[in-house]
Amino acid sequence: MVRWEPDAAGRLRRAALELFAERGVEATTVAAIAERAGVTERTFFRYFRDKREVLFGDQEGFAGLFVEGVRAAAPDAAPLEAVAAGLRSASDFFTDDARDGARLRSTVIDAHPGLRERELLKMADVGDRMAAALRERGVAEPGASLAAKSGIAVFHAAFAAWVAPGQTRGLADLTEDGLRELRAIAR
Repeated sequence: MVRWEPDAAGRLRRAALELFAERGVEATTVAAIAERAGVTERTFFRYFRDKREVLFGDQEGFAGLFVEGVRAAAPDAAPLEAVAAGLRSASDFFTDDARDGARLRSTVIDAHPGLRERELLKMADVGDRMAAALRERGVAEPGASLAAKSGIAVFHAAFAAWVAPGQTRGLADLTEDGLRELRAIAR
């Protein structure tokens, strides 16, 4: 083991992603991830419950990006406009510097049905939390849930386009395209 280095969690995430891409999720052990990251298995478990959690950590923080945007929307914003504010807030997190890692993560998740299911559940949770934020703003059901779930569909399409090979446009621009398309089909 090497001397202590900062950002053990980040090194563990990068090591796991690389190993998942090289060997597959099932063939990758926590021991191999820890070794590649230059930490012990015990250190791994200080940050993550299991090897899959490396791909899905900090759900609270992730969902919070969307929810805080909804909450920060103008008081008179229509439900879909408040959701759009949530999507904009979250898209700021996905910088162009993070795109290659996001592409690799998407490739790993797409290759594993259990991980795809977990990703869908994660995004459903984000939609539920945005709907709750809309209800806090006085939006009744089913409007709150419909607006939030429509926003998740826009985010999903924009994110898929953002990680597509050769894509150079930012997630924020792709999200705005998706919002325009949603508004157009809702007319």
